Amino acid sequence: MNKSIRYFTTLFAVTLSTSIAYCDTNLTKSYEAPDASKIIEKDIAIVGEPKKFTMPKSCVLDNPLSIERGKYLYMNLNGKSKENPPKGVSRTIEKDGKKVTKQYGNCVACHNVEGAIGGGTVGPDLTAYKTNFVDSGARDAQFVYQKIADPRIDNPQSFMTINLTTDLFNESEICDITAFVLAKKDTDEK
Repeated sequence: MNKSIRYFTTLFAVTLSTSIAYCDTNLTKSYEAPDASKIIEKDIAIVGEPKKFTMPKSCVLDNPLSIERGKYLYMNLNGKSKENPPKGVSRTIEKDGKKVTKQYGNCVACHNVEGAIGGGTVGPDLTAYKTNFVDSGARDAQFVYQKIADPRIDNPQSFMTINLTTDLFNESEICDITAFVLAKKDTDEK
């Protein structure tokens, strides 16, 4: 009996490892993995070295309209919000003499936050950010502003969008997103 169990256990282990090896081999050939090194080199050439930014004194972090604009910018998944933008946010910008749709950030694609639909899990969860990090003294508004503007300052390996250096957002928009993130408390309605 013991010999039979050992035989079937060994047979199962060999079958399983063969199946895994077979799957691994076949899966890697079922898609093309592009070499991203050229893209990364190009991005670095365009963006340059990490840049330190100081939050402008004009940032008003407790203004309800600022927070509303920040929420719109934050939740605007792939720039395709169906909601009308709040006062001070435009769906279009002028580029090369033409009006084009403004591609806002994609914060909610990577970061979860209260009320997010499709909140991502790639980046840190920002639910109750103010309560968990700011009120405890671990972070401040300048840290949040810098993290949104150019996250590489404290994490050179960051995959987060470099927003201010690339002009995806301007200073005012980063102020608004900072205001929204700092307004999120665990007591907020979800």
